[in-house]
Amino acid sequence: MSDSSAGAAGDVVAAAATTAAGWRRAGVAGAAIGVLAAGAAAGVAVERLTVGRGMRKKARLALDATGPYGSLRGTPGRAVADDGTELYYEVDEVEPPRAAGGNGSPGGASGLADRTTASDPARTGASDAGRTGASGRAASADRAGASGSRRRRLFGRKAPAPVTVVFSHGYCLGQDSWHFQRAALRGLVRAVYWDQRSHGRSERGRAQADGVALGIDQLGRDLKAVIDAAAPEGPIVLVGHSMGGMTMMALADQYPALIRDRVAAVAFVGTSSGRLGEVNFGLPVAGVRAVRRVLPGVLRALGTQAELVEKGRRATADLFAGLIKRYSFSSRDVDPAVARFAERLIESTPIDVVAEFYPAFTEHDKSGALPVFRDLPVLILAGEKDLVTPSSHSEAIADVLPEAELILVPDAGHLVMLEHPETVTDRLADLLVRGGAVAAANVGEHGNTAQQPGRR
Repeated sequence: MSDSSAGAAGDVVAAAATTAAGWRRAGVAGAAIGVLAAGAAAGVAVERLTVGRGMRKKARLALDATGPYGSLRGTPGRAVADDGTELYYEVDEVEPPRAAGGNGSPGGASGLADRTTASDPARTGASDAGRTGASGRAASADRAGASGSRRRRLFGRKAPAPVTVVFSHGYCLGQDSWHFQRAALRGLVRAVYWDQRSHGRSERGRAQADGVALGIDQLGRDLKAVIDAAAPEGPIVLVGHSMGGMTMMALADQYPALIRDRVAAVAFVGTSSGRLGEVNFGLPVAGVRAVRRVLPGVLRALGTQAELVEKGRRATADLFAGLIKRYSFSSRDVDPAVARFAERLIESTPIDVVAEFYPAFTEHDKSGALPVFRDLPVLILAGEKDLVTPSSHSEAIADVLPEAELILVPDAGHLVMLEHPETVTDRLADLLVRGGAVAAANVGEHGNTAQQPGRR
């Protein structure tokens, strides 16, 4: 082994030892987390053969300073949850109709893409986005008729009311995780982006601060509070990634009348309706068993030593960056600025928040709520190589909603909306057309949807 290789390996071992020592001081065993970190550590070691620590730190600072991701802002607002927690949201309003060339489409938008038209609601896009569901997953003629009836009920016979698209983000992320979709849809539709409790700019959950365990049902009630504050009337489209999709299921479980009366379309991105306790995270059997056995206790203990753990996270930034990349993306050539943006989002979630949310996922089971969405245009989209909410979980949702459009994106991981933004935006465009939110136009003129390699 060369001196540089030995030094790289030594750095990794030293970083792991530092982290493990911190975990021991917190009164927990760091072994299970070490299993998760093993694959990432190997990648970090290879990188260190050619790139010095100081250079990597400078690169991160440069990416943070120049990367445009997460810079889009809208009109701010706050909703109040049932336990008093203030939930931060932003609204992007629709641009005024153009004096010439406007078509009076719903929401005042000129529409979304020549490739997506209201006359072709069943387009599956298999050539673009990878594998789609069987033909039964596309809307049938009978369903198209029912959809038209539903649209008349939602929009009425007068000029169409603006549709509001409500975006719900995932665990350890924030509203800025929708950056590419927000850039592309900005000005075309009225959109609401919100931060889930204890995430982003929202307040720390007051009930959790008082010792109340968090459940997905609470997140469903939070979403209801945001809708009441930011979109109190008119049709809505619900879009959720990972935990955000679970939040939408909890909303449907507790407020089915809201779904029937006001929701025009739904998109589930990289999410699950239950059985998350069976996910193996791409680990060998022994590693999975170890993680399942000790991880809840490890997280609880780490949550009580937040200051110590945050120092450890900063000291082992490279190791955690490798972990984040492994469990967020599948493509090898992800834009470094996008990867760094994902790191910043995840790193900004305090460890005690990570700890208090985690148990809710193993208890999550909303498969019984899915039939509430059956009469709606539904998009189910996931990365084929998602290690966090595997694509089989999206297929399970599609089994309950057989007329939904199922898209599995090749060479995509959990953060598919950042890794392959054009694919996700394209499919959302189709969904918005089918749901009556917009008519045909060119989404490419409206914002930054960078070309992504590996898209078929």
